[in-house]
Parts: sequence; structure tokens; C-alpha cells
Amino acid sequence: MHFLALICAVLALTVEQLVQWRYGVAGLVGLLLLTLGIKANRPSLSSAGAVMLALLVGKPAL
Repeated sequence: MHFLALICAVLALTVEQLVQWRYGVAGLVGLLLLTLGIKANRPSLSSAGAVMLALLVGKPAL
């Protein structure tokens, strides 16, 4: 069980670093809002984070 928790933590940190490297601080805030919204069961927070990330990812296409 500890091995699985370690793998999940490493994966989460890797994703966080990739988002910050690619999309900057705004991407990190969007990911944080999405994660906190899901953990706290707050649809408004998770929706705000999802919209923020969608706008950052879709920006080059617009």
C-alpha cells in the first residue's frame, strides 16, 4: 500500500511540474482549483479550475 501511495505522489508532482512549466502560474492555479474542488466536493471550485485549464489549453486554437 505504501508503494502505491509513493507512486501516486510522484505522479501528482510530475503532473504539477509539467503544468507549471507549460502553462505557468495560471495553469498551476487552475489545477489547484480543480483538485481542491474535487476533494472538497465543491462544484464551483472544480468548475472554475476546469474552465481555467480549458482556456489555457485552447488558447492557441482560438
